[in-house]
Amino acid sequence: MTRTIHRFKVGDHVGWNSEAGRVSGHIVGIYDRDFDWKGYTHHASPDDPQYEIRSDKTEHLAVHKGTALRLLKS
Repeated sequence: MTRTIHRFKVGDHVGWNSEAGRVSGHIVGIYDRDFDWKGYTHHASPDDPQYEIRSDKTEHLAVHKGTALRLLKS
């Protein structure tokens, strides 16, 4: 079965699982090519971007692929 990958945009409210449980935040950036983040190279492409998200609760920044995210109602 093929899973459709949702295309998110800056400002979207999304949720994801972390070690601490469910987290939510807003997308503040989109990467569509490989990039360095906290000492590691993250792989991204126009067909499989990664999203920079600011946590609602802590304002911590994280990056995730679209498959790890789900769109939340505003």
